Amino acid sequence: MTSITRVSVLSTGHVQIRPQHARGTGTPMIWWLLTSRRWTPPRPINVYVIEHRDGLVLFDTGQDRASVTDPHYFPRGIVGFFYRRLARFAIGAGDTLTAQLEALGYRASDVTMAVLSHLHQDHIGGIAELPNAEIVVSALDWSAIDSPRAALDGVMADHVRVPGARYRVVDIPPVADDAVTDQAMDAAVAPFTHALDLCGDGSLLLLPTPGHSPGSMSLLVRAEGLPPLLMVGDLTYDVDSLAGEHLPGVGEQKAMLASTRAVLGLRTRHPDLVVLAAHDPAASGLLAAAVGSKMAS
Repeated sequence: MTSITRVSVLSTGHVQIRPQHARGTGTPMIWWLLTSRRWTPPRPINVYVIEHRDGLVLFDTGQDRASVTDPHYFPRGIVGFFYRRLARFAIGAGDTLTAQLEALGYRASDVTMAVLSHLHQDHIGGIAELPNAEIVVSALDWSAIDSPRAALDGVMADHVRVPGARYRVVDIPPVADDAVTDQAMDAAVAPFTHALDLCGDGSLLLLPTPGHSPGSMSLLVRAEGLPPLLMVGDLTYDVDSLAGEHLPGVGEQKAMLASTRAVLGLRTRHPDLVVLAAHDPAASGLLAAAVGSKMAS
C-alpha cells in the first residue's frame, strides 16, 4: 500500500482513571466508581495521524482543553459528579490538537478526515479545530447522542454535534465472500466479517469492535513496508491486558470480550500486527518500533 507515507501519534494531554476502569475486576462499575480512592498514573490521550495521498487522516481527535478551563464544560449535578469520579485530566496550553499537529509539521486545516472510535469526550475534543475534515462516526453511536441517558453514558451531544462540522455517519458492511474484489479484504480482516474501506484502496479499513460503546470502531492501517497497525480506541488500555483477555471495567463485557477475541484472532493471522490503544502508555514506543527507519514518525 503506497498510499500512506507517514504514521504518527500525538497526545492532547493526560488522563488518570481508576485502576478498575483500566482493568475490570468483576465488581460493578457503580461500586468502584463511588468507593475507589486510587488513580492510575497519567495516561496519554492519543490521536493517531496518518498521511495518506488523499489527505491527512486522524484516528480520534483527543480531549478539548476547555474541559479543564471551562467550569461549564461538564454536566452539573449527579451526572457531573460521576464524571469527576471517573477521570481527571491534565491538559496544558501546548496540548491542544492544533498545537500538537503543528509540532508534527502539520496544520489543523490539513486534516481531511477524522475517524472517531466512539463519542466520549476524550476522543471528540478536537472536532471544532478541524475546519476541512469529514468526521466519520458510527451510525450506532450517532443514533444515541440525543437519548435521555447519553450524558450518563459519557456522551455530551453539544460537544459532539459541533456547528459547521461535516459528519459521515457509517454502518460497517459485511465483507462479501463471493466478490473477487473483496477476497483480499476478507483475508486481511478475518476473523472480522465486516469492514469498510474508507479510501477505496485497502489502506484504511474500518472494523467494528463494539463493547466500550455499542458502535465502537477500530482502524486497520496497511502501508507498504510496515506491519499492519490496528488502532482500537478504548477496547483496551494496554496490549498486555488485551493479550490476556483482561477487559476494561467500563463497557458491555460480553461485547468487549467478543471484540477482544476478534482482535486476537486477527493477530493470530498476522503475527506482526501492532495494536495501538488510545490510552496505552506503551503505544508511542510500539508505533516507533513498527515504523523504525521505514517511515518518518
